[in-house]
Amino acid sequence: MAESGYLVNRTKDGSEACYYVNQTGGNYFQSTSALTTSLPLFALQLSVVLFTTRLLLLILRPLRQPSIVALIIAGVLLGPSALGATPLFFDHVLPLKAVKVLETFANLALVYYMFLFGLEMDLKPIMNSGSEAIRIAISGILIPLGFGFGLFYLLQLLDSNAKEISSFKGSIFWAITLTATNFPDVAQVLTDLKLLRTDIGRLAMSSAVSSDFCTWILLVVAMSLLNAYPYYVLPSILAFVLLCGFVIRPVISKIASHAVKGDDFTEQHIWFILGWIVFFGFITDAFGLHSMVGSFMLGVIMPRRDVIRMKLMERLDDFVSVIMMPLFFLTSGTRTDVGFMLKETPWYAIFIIIFLSFGAKILSTLLVFLLHNKPMEDGFALGVIMNTKGVMSIIIINAGRNIKVLNNQTFTIMVFSALAMTCLVEPIVAATYKPRKKLLRYKHRTIESVLENGVEFKILACVLSNRDAPCMISLLEASNASPDFPICVIAVHLVELTGRNTAMLIVHDHSMTSMSNPVRAKSESDQIIFAFNSYEKRNGAVSVQTITAISPYENMHEDICSLALDKRVSLIIIPFQTVLTADGRVEDAKSTFPAMNQYVLENATCSVGLLVDRGLGSIMQTGPARNSSSSKGHRIAMIFIGGPDDREALAYAWRMAGHPEISLAVLRFLPGRIAAQSTSEHSSNGHDELSSSMTIEEREKRLDDDYTYEFMFKTLDDESITYTEKVVNNGDETLAEIRRNDADFDLYIVGRGEKTQSVLTSGLSDWNSCQELGTMGDTLASSNFASHASVLVVQQYVPKNYIANPHGFSASHDGSRTWRPLMVSEQVPFGNTTSISHRYVYDQEEDDDDDYDYDRK
Repeated sequence: MAESGYLVNRTKDGSEACYYVNQTGGNYFQSTSALTTSLPLFALQLSVVLFTTRLLLLILRPLRQPSIVALIIAGVLLGPSALGATPLFFDHVLPLKAVKVLETFANLALVYYMFLFGLEMDLKPIMNSGSEAIRIAISGILIPLGFGFGLFYLLQLLDSNAKEISSFKGSIFWAITLTATNFPDVAQVLTDLKLLRTDIGRLAMSSAVSSDFCTWILLVVAMSLLNAYPYYVLPSILAFVLLCGFVIRPVISKIASHAVKGDDFTEQHIWFILGWIVFFGFITDAFGLHSMVGSFMLGVIMPRRDVIRMKLMERLDDFVSVIMMPLFFLTSGTRTDVGFMLKETPWYAIFIIIFLSFGAKILSTLLVFLLHNKPMEDGFALGVIMNTKGVMSIIIINAGRNIKVLNNQTFTIMVFSALAMTCLVEPIVAATYKPRKKLLRYKHRTIESVLENGVEFKILACVLSNRDAPCMISLLEASNASPDFPICVIAVHLVELTGRNTAMLIVHDHSMTSMSNPVRAKSESDQIIFAFNSYEKRNGAVSVQTITAISPYENMHEDICSLALDKRVSLIIIPFQTVLTADGRVEDAKSTFPAMNQYVLENATCSVGLLVDRGLGSIMQTGPARNSSSSKGHRIAMIFIGGPDDREALAYAWRMAGHPEISLAVLRFLPGRIAAQSTSEHSSNGHDELSSSMTIEEREKRLDDDYTYEFMFKTLDDESITYTEKVVNNGDETLAEIRRNDADFDLYIVGRGEKTQSVLTSGLSDWNSCQELGTMGDTLASSNFASHASVLVVQQYVPKNYIANPHGFSASHDGSRTWRPLMVSEQVPFGNTTSISHRYVYDQEEDDDDDYDYDRK
């Protein structure tokens, strides 16, 4: 059997006081009496380590350090390196008599942690990794292995005190530690550096997953070979793996399938699985390996069903990662004596070992990039990121310490090296790597551009819950997909990242079993995916790709914007969360995610739409609109005030008007005499800067006239489209006209108009409660506006240095465009009536050409 033990360094002269526990297996099954007598002391230890960890997390958070750094430092501070060296702390908090209980819970935490690790591990990304990621992972295993062996022997040459231990066996664990790249912490580092969705970020994630898996295999093999009975351990473990894969896994899958299908997956199933985690750990511990190997195998063979995974994560994730795992790092910290290391080891030796350890992954990555003729700057940054160590590294080092192939000195040096490497990753990458902001020059970033060129309309449709799917699909169906004007939908289910989970994107395949059987689509994600795939099947001109994005709410806008850029979409649609009252009405729109909406509006590289749903999904699927006198089924109103956002909203409404079941009413508001005089007086009293802004306003007005004229001219013969102009002087008159013309519409489409100051909405902004909806959008979405119609607020993508130019080129590099006025022979005389139907406003006076520039980031 494996000889396991807990080594505690206490003496100040460098000698070791050893306390061994259960030397023949069962290293976390202790006597009941020991647990009972030490529980009060254990509660004190738990309180101390949790307080220290939380305090360090608060301190290190502004420094953008991974949480693993706080855990390691907390263990070191509570060990003999700091507080553990004081007699008071040693006698009353970490005495030798408490070692049994402390290690029991620490190993139990490790067992459950590895089960969660196996539960989350998906082999598909490893199998689907590109050749470059596989080469980086293999190179990142082989070269650090050589470095690990060499550095261990180098330490023997630099420090005579290190020769007291077996070089070969100790070097194995040093080598395996250097190969480790912790996948969850890599994801956190990439998220902090805003590189998660970049090419180098995706390559780092793929390489880290493969490297993590290979490191785990190396650890199991090494522990088997170094066991006292390797010829017994290796066949036993191989037989256990085969038994898990071909016997136990099908049985568990069948039981889980029956439980999920009958919707009777209860608490008893959860407790049964928790008991089996401990049992599997006991089996591998009896074979001579660590108990964590068995729990990891159980996690790997668990069926990949969202219901089971979610319930298990709910029960274990926070408890294990937040409460239990700090105990494991405390046990590791009690074995770490930094003072002794600094006293016995020359400082230059420590520096050389850390420097060369850090360079192993960098060298391996640079070699792969050199073979692929890729930029060395990217290779260096990726190599630094691959040095991110985590729980796996500390597990490997402690495994070597347990079987006594690492002593106090070599163990402490390796822990200190892993800590230093992880701490240096983010600062080095942030200081040295300036990612080339490769401009994805896709032309169609706006709906205007799509409408003008007749290309495929790409929409990123975000869904936060099941409630959002029907209204989102109804809006997409109203977007008028046809063989001549196809639509590509990227449907993204946004899921909040909680606990120890890793931020990720999950691309769903149409061949998933839950998609073919709606009865099995029990989870929220499956129901959403099934709904969008059904929409795709109903319309041959639509292609749908479903993605689940898991990230914290504060970073969710990065996923949305990065996906929009990667997929080259023209429009992002986000559901604006509302609250339903008891009578079915919608209260004032109070967004659950105002920060996310605002960040998307500010950072998106295409147009954005916020959808306030008031039953749009049910209305659009129940046939003709209520009280509709039109021959077409559903009525949409577009409110046009002026500016780029309103032109974009009109472009979207124009496309919808081509749908055979939709009628469109466009209501444009023009300033009356009082409003014009007020604007004129304001302009005459202003300074040069204000005069310049008024010139831009006049240019925007000319663009509005050009675009509405083009819209009118091309829709004159379409009876399903009505165009009306109203002259008003302030916001109250505008709102009164909207209410007067309200014909029980199903949907209002308006521009956000955040950057457009108009006298026609003056006074309405004083009552705004949701800034992200804009003045008109917030007014229509509020409960004070007596309408059951849904509201779509559109913001057009405009480059930062945009200058309105009514007679510039027709299309810019990024897809935004200015509208070419029609020829004089195509013009119709202007009418000066207060209410004009199918008429237009056009001024033939022209300004000089002024291009609007593209912001090349």
